[in-house]
Amino acid sequence: MNTLDARSQILLKTLIERYIAEGQPVGSRTLSRYSGLELSPATVRNVMSDLEEMGFITSPHTSAGRIPTARGYRFFVDSLLTVQPLDASRIDALRGQLQPDQPQRLINSASQLLSELTRFAGVVVAPRREAVRIRQIEFIRLSDTRILLIIVTTSGDVQNRLLLTRRPYSASELTSAANYLNEHYAGLAFDEIRARVHDELKQLSNDMSELMAAAVEAGSEATAETAASYVISGETNLLDVEDLSSNMARLRELFKLFEQRTGLLQLLELSNRAEGVQIFIGGESGLAPLDGCSVITAPYEVDGQVVGSVGVIGPTRMAYDRVIPIVDITARLLSNALSSRD
Repeated sequence: MNTLDARSQILLKTLIERYIAEGQPVGSRTLSRYSGLELSPATVRNVMSDLEEMGFITSPHTSAGRIPTARGYRFFVDSLLTVQPLDASRIDALRGQLQPDQPQRLINSASQLLSELTRFAGVVVAPRREAVRIRQIEFIRLSDTRILLIIVTTSGDVQNRLLLTRRPYSASELTSAANYLNEHYAGLAFDEIRARVHDELKQLSNDMSELMAAAVEAGSEATAETAASYVISGETNLLDVEDLSSNMARLRELFKLFEQRTGLLQLLELSNRAEGVQIFIGGESGLAPLDGCSVITAPYEVDGQVVGSVGVIGPTRMAYDRVIPIVDITARLLSNALSSRD
């Protein structure tokens, strides 16, 4: 990326800030007035011409002013933006809305919170399949051939599955089976358990190993149903964003992307492999429906392990200095709430 001198950086920063605030192409007189530099409009026009040639700004055909390009926004976010952290009272208010609760309810609450605070679309990716680890397994006898399998994950989520057996199991047998599974496999993901269980259960009686193998298979299916998905809230907020609603064909493609899920999920999961807030501007996402959007994400954890991510989807013309700290603190508060569950 071309190096910009201090004067060019100030004018680019001013142009982007005015455009974000007002939504109108910014002319040289406006830049002269707001930049704080003692420059003539002619000098400002020359700098703007250089910035346009380097691809940081562009001129809409209907206006003499300029607007930022995705490249301009990227330079602004990486080099010029100053993000102010949220004050303590605001954080306390947000923490009150993300109290320890059932994981799915927390995920829903976090998605709604992101949407309400930013007035864009808020999204939270549920824990990945490989991140869903087992805290405890329990069997409850319902009848001679029906057993309720209860799975508690390390994030506190509870899954129930009905097992049909070929013979009755006594309460003591069910307790022994649960104790064995908890002793040997607590803290592991079901994929890891499945890889080990075939050989390790050979030492047990056929009937007991059959029960536990069935439990592992049912548990694996249960966690697969809740993994690799996301909750999105506030999609309709994007209808009120002029930059997006002015192109209904693109907006329809964006909503189709939300429904299909796979592409957006892959983008959001990139956040799980990076530290801190990630920002995808326009075409950086690699997803055509997001060309006019920015996606801001941050990973969240359970007991120190990254399991998912939160994010906001909005127009490239967004108040990054306001949205970035909201995404960051929501990820941190969700991590705390999920890790604080008993």
